Amino acid sequence: MKYSSFFKSGIVVLSVVLLLGITMAYSKKISKDEILTVWNNKVHNKELPIYCVDTDKPKIALSFDAAWGNEDTQEILKILKEKKINVTFFMTGGWIDKYPEDVKAIYEAGNELGNHSQNHKQMSTLSEEECRKEIMQPHETVKKLTGYDMKVFRPPYGDYNDNLIRTAKACGYSPIQWDVDSLDWKDYGVDSIISTVVNHKHLGNGSIILCHNGAKYTAKALPELIDGLKEKGFEFVKMSELIYTEDYEMDVEGRQHKK
Repeated sequence: MKYSSFFKSGIVVLSVVLLLGITMAYSKKISKDEILTVWNNKVHNKELPIYCVDTDKPKIALSFDAAWGNEDTQEILKILKEKKINVTFFMTGGWIDKYPEDVKAIYEAGNELGNHSQNHKQMSTLSEEECRKEIMQPHETVKKLTGYDMKVFRPPYGDYNDNLIRTAKACGYSPIQWDVDSLDWKDYGVDSIISTVVNHKHLGNGSIILCHNGAKYTAKALPELIDGLKEKGFEFVKMSELIYTEDYEMDVEGRQHKK
């Protein structure tokens, strides 16, 4: 009798989750993969990074991953200054070690420094101690260079598991993902980057946009990209100015909500 009741309760719960997924598919026109992501997160109670933020204000965070290349960093900083906006750079330890003066320039220009691990490994395969080392090594390097304690962390490749998210939080970091991928790393060209971001189906208040400072066409696309987002009424803020660090909850899609 006990097992029968448990089984029936489980069927009810799973049915509700499935109906939720179907409803979301019709109301938001999300893909099958996104429904499966919601399903897996709901059923397994997975730890999530912040993909986007629930806010009534038209604020967005533009971010650049810095793991390879540096030819366009100064040009990007020049454009950001001209457009009078600040962004967040997620940097690997290797990039920091190779370009310390650019790290300082990014920070001195008013932009936010973010952690992208020491060696850009697939961190879901690492132990807790290994994850901690990957996070804290670039943290200490940046602290010595600039005096700044980084607060936001982006997993390499966007790959994570519960262990990594919990370890990052224990290190004092807010783990960050994204809900708008510019796909600049695919080198499709300037127009593709602009259109992909400005017309993205997930773009909205609280969106987090992913770009790469080392991608071939990013700097060329950046002025028009910024203008296009401004024309839609968005205000650019640094990551730590967008996210909540206390009294918040996460939904199954990785959207952060203020309690």
